[in-house]
Amino acid sequence: MGSKYPVLKPTEIINCLKKFGFEYKSQKGSHVKYSNGIRIAIIPMHDEVAKGTLKSILELADITLEDFLKNL
Repeated sequence: MGSKYPVLKPTEIINCLKKFGFEYKSQKGSHVKYSNGIRIAIIPMHDEVAKGTLKSILELADITLEDFLKNL
């Protein structure tokens, strides 16, 4: 059984988070912090973001996978 979470580039994740009202806040090394005023999501700026990492990002951002994929 495969994972339902896709492997994506960080820019694809960031563009989708912006649709949910997230804005750039800061960066430390290769990790960028985005916030919507209530929630914070930290995105690693690597070549690809692993499935488990995407799952954690969505949990931090309080966004369901279904809503995320609709806005991707």
